[in-house]
Amino acid sequence: MDALESILDTLAGIIWGPFVLIPLLLGTGIYMSVRLGFIQLKGLGPGLSLGLIRRSDEGSSGDVSQYKALATALAATVGTGNIAGVATAIALGGPGAIFWMWVSGFFGMSLKYSESFLAVRFRTVDKRGGRNGGPQHYLHKGIKGRPGAFLGWFFTIATIVASFGIGNMVQTNSISETMEMNFSVAPWVTGLVVAVVTLFVLLGGVQSISSVAAAIVPFMIVLYISAQLWILGANLDGLGEAFGAIFHGAFNGTAAAGGFTGTLIIAAIQFGLARGLFSNESGMGSAAIAAGAAQTSHPTRQGLVSMTQTFIDTIILVTLTGLVITVTKAYQMVDGNGDALTGVNLTSTAFNEGLPVGGNVGGILVAICLVLFACTTLWGWSYYGDRVIERALGTRAIRPFRLVWVVMAYIGATIPLNVVWLFADIANGLMVIPNLIGILILSGLIARETKAYLAFDPKLTATQAEIDEGLKDDPGYRAWRTEEQRLDVEAAAITASRRESRKVRE
Repeated sequence: MDALESILDTLAGIIWGPFVLIPLLLGTGIYMSVRLGFIQLKGLGPGLSLGLIRRSDEGSSGDVSQYKALATALAATVGTGNIAGVATAIALGGPGAIFWMWVSGFFGMSLKYSESFLAVRFRTVDKRGGRNGGPQHYLHKGIKGRPGAFLGWFFTIATIVASFGIGNMVQTNSISETMEMNFSVAPWVTGLVVAVVTLFVLLGGVQSISSVAAAIVPFMIVLYISAQLWILGANLDGLGEAFGAIFHGAFNGTAAAGGFTGTLIIAAIQFGLARGLFSNESGMGSAAIAAGAAQTSHPTRQGLVSMTQTFIDTIILVTLTGLVITVTKAYQMVDGNGDALTGVNLTSTAFNEGLPVGGNVGGILVAICLVLFACTTLWGWSYYGDRVIERALGTRAIRPFRLVWVVMAYIGATIPLNVVWLFADIANGLMVIPNLIGILILSGLIARETKAYLAFDPKLTATQAEIDEGLKDDPGYRAWRTEEQRLDVEAAAITASRRESRKVRE
């Protein structure tokens, strides 16, 4: 196991080093932000309004409402990255890693917009009549010839592998760790319970997953934020010092606990960006898969709704978690063996130190939030996984995939955490590379059609009929609308055929 961990650590270091993903992520995020006129600033308000208040586009095509698509994406991203991932970034890169997580989130919003826009712009209908979008489709359809086909298949294979890391084993591993630490529950028991519950949730497909996510996500986010605000309110006098440590560590490095001499600036950048991506998934293309199923009257509208997920995840939740860990100075503490705290242990310790009630109330609260976060991530990522499996092997492979998914959820609860995190980092990176290349190639189309739509409807209030009339002379919109109408007919025919087949069998 030590040899495997060493190999994975070396590979992760190369992928997330200063010559591969760090410049690619930052460079693409900055480029798309500039090309889209910093859409993360001007489009955030309308996106939040449409996604969280109005929640749907009436009369538009798709399988689930925009709110449910957003909830599914949030369910898949608001997970252990917000509890264990932030703590791991601080443990390895110091408080300065939080700053680089902010950078990842800010520029990542333009990436999340771009990939979700493309998911709707180039989506298809599967053999069951459902909308299917994401990089596995838009890389192939949007980029003609062999380059597009290669990038599409590269992403598909990488996502199948990554789904079992970031979306599955990392989640159940973190659940089992915190359950054992706070409630003395054996990992195999936790793994078995999570696997059984997951099996029942997955039986209903995207409708079941999105409905569960829509019900649980708001509750779990409000619970977690309320606890964090309580801690920060009780430690207001330390906030100035905490922000000072974050900004100082971002550019100067920070001394670490547990015997380390200190962290270099590159460590803060590396782990901040890596854990930032793990948390918000901007640039990975994963949330675009959920966006591809949304009911929307224009790709721009769903792109802006999807973009708000990065804001909620990183700018709000990651910031609060990082401040709690920093203001309580838990990152400077060590365990009974003199080792630096990391992962769930670090976050739990910070909550225990920060809550003015004593005992292990903080650890129990973190355990409850982590179970909710990780379970919804497990279910949301299962949808991503079966979409790329359907792309690779067809609809018949979906049921076997779900069974393997459940088994791996159990296995993930019982294997070492370090190996799981390294595996997730590598797999995440392999998803990012083809997706960002595709976004760069298609950046002209994204910018052109986005600017055309926002010039017509900047507040996202136009009806489908008004959009059809207002953009009737825009070639990009005409091409998308014509394809959507064709997909509606195809989906209706598939649904009718399946209904007739069921009647014959009965």
